Amino acid sequence: MTDTIYALSSGAPPAAIAVIRVSGPGAVAALRALTGHLPEPRRAVAASLRAVDGELLDRALVLWLPGPGTATGEDCAELHCHGGRAVVEAVEEALAAVPGLREAEPGEFTRRAFANGKIDLAEAEGLADLLEAETELQRRVAMTMATGEVSRRVEGWRERLLGLSATVEAALDFADEDDVTTLPGTFATGIAVLQEELAAWLSRPRAEALREGFRVVIAGPPNVGKSTLFNTLVEDEAAIATPIAGTTRDVLTRPIAIAGVPFLFADTAGLHDAVGDEIEAIGIERALDALDRADLVLWLGPEGQGPAGAWEIASQIDRPGFLKKRAPRHSVSAFTGEGLDALREDLVVTARQTLPQPGDVALSERQHRLLLDAARSLGSARHEGDPLIVAECLRVARVAFDSLLGRTTTEDMLDALFGRFCIGK
Repeated sequence: MTDTIYALSSGAPPAAIAVIRVSGPGAVAALRALTGHLPEPRRAVAASLRAVDGELLDRALVLWLPGPGTATGEDCAELHCHGGRAVVEAVEEALAAVPGLREAEPGEFTRRAFANGKIDLAEAEGLADLLEAETELQRRVAMTMATGEVSRRVEGWRERLLGLSATVEAALDFADEDDVTTLPGTFATGIAVLQEELAAWLSRPRAEALREGFRVVIAGPPNVGKSTLFNTLVEDEAAIATPIAGTTRDVLTRPIAIAGVPFLFADTAGLHDAVGDEIEAIGIERALDALDRADLVLWLGPEGQGPAGAWEIASQIDRPGFLKKRAPRHSVSAFTGEGLDALREDLVVTARQTLPQPGDVALSERQHRLLLDAARSLGSARHEGDPLIVAECLRVARVAFDSLLGRTTTEDMLDALFGRFCIGK
């Protein structure tokens, strides 16, 4: 990373202010090329930004941030310009004309921060989730990850693991001497305690569920009000709702936040045996697949005929002859609004019990897999009698911790992670 990158790091223009970031060894040259001088470090000063031919581009606040004490660990500069599209394009063209500068790729600023030891991989994953957060719950959980809660805990586990490994190495090195012949009794206890802590973390709700939202599928036979209830819950006329059977042919999903909790609602084709055509059959097959992947099913069909664990919902209660149920969890009318507030409150309470709590750590699939590898290796070491095999099990667990923090990574994995970021981050 010997080249210097630049990018717009604020929102898309037009805006009141546009922040253009520069990072790399050429940051000094960029400031001098556009302003004619180098400001005092870490002090915002007003300056005229000019093109190569001397044309005035804008009056801006500029910051000179010498490394390594910066977000990326490199020399950095920030240009706080007016946020018009033409202004931003003109300043970017002037930066592109400076030798050694190029436009940043998605996530490249954060990738440089990772490469220069400013953040580890777990913190970078939390930052990616924070940038994608759309609900308050997602924001608070992602903030916990981005501020290093997982990293600190894994570092603590790793230090304890190194102590256990040192005990094993001592037993191996001095096996023929009188002072160290066997592993002490506290050794197995130390592994057991560490293994139990990992098990507690592995039992926590996962980040994918929080990112995608609590998946609620509305299901039942044709003409029981599925699409109308779906539209009401997502507050949009997303699904076509008609009295004609078979109107819904596919699974229609919409993400929405209720009381700060992310949901993914799904409307499905009516379930019945007398399939009219091939397209309807495909729709029913997809509806059944959606039921299998649901966190919760709202069943609007005949009582007792829904999947196990589904909520019995009596719908269309405003209509004469609606499908009555002996013990529905909720009775609602999407037309009058009756019962909908109680349904929403119940959904929020249920989802909060399933999703990570505010401030909790939610492990990603990658993090969960690596912690599981570490826990299994500790389990093997705990029940193994040969010190050589115990040492190898502990080494495997330590490699898993190192991989979680990004000390052993692959370029493909890094490309996938940092590709989630915008260009200016």
